[in-house]
Amino acid sequence: MPEQDNRDDPSPRGTPDPAGTETEAERRRRRARFLRDLAEARELRDRVQPRRAKAARLRHAMRMRTFRW
Repeated sequence: MPEQDNRDDPSPRGTPDPAGTETEAERRRRRARFLRDLAEARELRDRVQPRRAKAARLRHAMRMRTFRW
C-alpha cells in the first residue's frame, strides 16, 4: 500500500523546518493528522485482533472504575 503524502501536509514527512518558523496552525494540522493516523491504526489493530481489543477494553474499564478524582 503506498504511503499517502498528499493529505493536508504541505511539507515532506521527516523534514524539519530549517528556520524553525513553523506556525501554530501548521503544528495543529500536523498534530491532527498524527491523531487521525493513530486512531486509524488502533481501529485496524482492533479489527485484526478482536480478543486483544476486548481485553484492552476491559482493562481500560477497570482502570476507569478504580480511578480517583
